[in-house]
Amino acid sequence: YLSYSDPHLTLPTKFTSYVQLPARIALTGDVIPLQEGKTEFAIKSLKETILLENRTSNQASYSVSGVLSSSSASCKSWCDKFQEILDGKLTYVPYKFVTRTCTFFDISGGTHEVHLNDVDWSEEDLLLPFSEKLIDGINQSEARRRALMFFSFVYLNVNARDAFMLSIDRKGFDILAKVPSVVATDGTCNYRWKELRISFKEEVPDVKAFCNLLVEMEEATLRDINSYSGLG
Repeated sequence: YLSYSDPHLTLPTKFTSYVQLPARIALTGDVIPLQEGKTEFAIKSLKETILLENRTSNQASYSVSGVLSSSSASCKSWCDKFQEILDGKLTYVPYKFVTRTCTFFDISGGTHEVHLNDVDWSEEDLLLPFSEKLIDGINQSEARRRALMFFSFVYLNVNARDAFMLSIDRKGFDILAKVPSVVATDGTCNYRWKELRISFKEEVPDVKAFCNLLVEMEEATLRDINSYSGLG
């Protein structure tokens, strides 16, 4: 997300002031406090989300529960955060996004009005509620981070010395890898951090499919690495 306080600098101008334009486009518009009568609907939706996440966690396979349980205690899922709101532990003010005020910014910084008939409900993302705990669970494990290094080598031909998971989605994931940079005059190698993207051949529908695919990828990369070394 991008925020700034200069009222004379438009968002497209801010975008184009960067050397590299953002990979994603942006939508802007007005938000207004939700009417009291509609707050109940928002609370009902939160409860349904919590029930779905709890059901998914309770029925999770070993590959899923192993990663989720590895996340740190301070890393909370959407379910935990929403429950704190419903329990009154957190104060909140619900807002709604006014779609008729929506403006679309493309990757070149151009602006376009958005008509209501162009706006549709997004597809439900069953992976997103668990993304934060999945990322933290992977990064807390040396073995899983080593798997990210294997992925970088086999799929991207990048020899990473260390790696962390940055973000995940149904189409793949982003890695922050420590890769060789410049060789110094004394022969030592300097390193720099670089973002890498590994894409799936097909979208994964949920957290179970995501974790199962990571396991399959790890098994495949180990076979490839063993064949490179002549141990396979």
